[in-house]
Amino acid sequence: MATSATSPHAPGFPAEGRCGYYVEKKKRFCRMVVAAGKRFCGEHAGAAEDFYIQDINAGLRDETEIPEQLVPISSLSEEQLEKLIKKLRKASEGLNSTLKDHIMSHPALHDALNDPKNGDSATKHLKQQASILGNIENLKLLGPRRCFVEFGAGKGKLSHWVDIALKDAEKVHFILVEKVTTRFKVDGKHRKKNSVFERLQIDIQHLCLNKIPVLREGKLPVVGIGKHVCGMATDLALRCLVETYAASFEERNEEPLAKRIKNDKTEKEIYTLAKEGNEKNVPEKWNPVAGIVIALCCHHRCNWRHYVGKEYFRALGLGAVEFHYFQRMSSWATCGMRKTSLETSNSTTKRQDNQNDDSEEHDDGGYRITDDGADSLPGLLSVEEKKKIGHLCKLLIDQGRIQYLQQKGFSPALQYYTDPLVSLENVLLTALPNHSSSPETTA
Repeated sequence: MATSATSPHAPGFPAEGRCGYYVEKKKRFCRMVVAAGKRFCGEHAGAAEDFYIQDINAGLRDETEIPEQLVPISSLSEEQLEKLIKKLRKASEGLNSTLKDHIMSHPALHDALNDPKNGDSATKHLKQQASILGNIENLKLLGPRRCFVEFGAGKGKLSHWVDIALKDAEKVHFILVEKVTTRFKVDGKHRKKNSVFERLQIDIQHLCLNKIPVLREGKLPVVGIGKHVCGMATDLALRCLVETYAASFEERNEEPLAKRIKNDKTEKEIYTLAKEGNEKNVPEKWNPVAGIVIALCCHHRCNWRHYVGKEYFRALGLGAVEFHYFQRMSSWATCGMRKTSLETSNSTTKRQDNQNDDSEEHDDGGYRITDDGADSLPGLLSVEEKKKIGHLCKLLIDQGRIQYLQQKGFSPALQYYTDPLVSLENVLLTALPNHSSSPETTA
């Protein structure tokens, strides 16, 4: 638990010019310097807002399952490693390791994709954004009177293209969630009267969507989107949407918007919500989360506490220890594309220099653990074997997310949304409420 400086549990006051966020675990205020006129540092800026609730999306803490210190994979004996891999393969039996291709595009990005000034990097990111947008439309989620929540928004480019694709759709709201300060944002350039952009500088772990005024008062259907939502951020985002937000409507016993529209017989609103049908197309059973479209990445940055698929792992006889090693081994999926030590060092330096400029422009090589890293196992496994094991780890972790969404009343799916030559992290997670009539709902 943590509190702001105004909390009765926070003893004393923060030092002058320092953050007013009280960290309960450390029994002191945050020591970060704040900008002139500000009470909180960048990391804790959300604490001053009504939508901040400490650890609301973090998941239950069960540290008793995790030994105090786990040795790195490179320190495991051959027997220990073989045992882990055997567990992985047994747990993965029956899973389809080859996903369907859903590589799509969208006319909204046609001009940008064909701009001769584009370099290779820009073209790759545009292809990914175009395919995500195409999948959003294919799921019938691209429409008016809804709120798009972009997790790990960075510059906000995915929301930008969604807005372009929507043209003059009525009552569209965008909430861009990013925990770090971001330069060169594109959301500030939008001036369309029918769409509103709101940027929240907050960690997804502490974000309570139902306290955001536009969602609390307008009760707009939410579409959760993201381009490369890194590691545990995906789990935090899923819990934020389907537990924290969706569950709040059930707790308050509020009448869903769709049902109110039917009762009020407001023809304009009925048409807006069910553009392609008539009043009968408005579902009686309404879910405040209309859909989820998130590009996955960096499974090696997941952790057991935040992971939404714990129940799935436990049903397979697996726990925190196996999860720890599987998420580390997931980085092997890209070990065949390793760089030299000098190249890795240079790219790391460049990434640090530009972390605010390109935070959402995810570069696979910058985040993965390469074959030359501390977790490499020279002579024990070939590069190709490690890649296959890495992909199995990713698949197993993602399958836990699939089961979680199914239990929460969604029809989820995993698919390849871009070519691996465009991005090695090329898997898209989609989900629609079970009552949805969209054809793209099978896992």
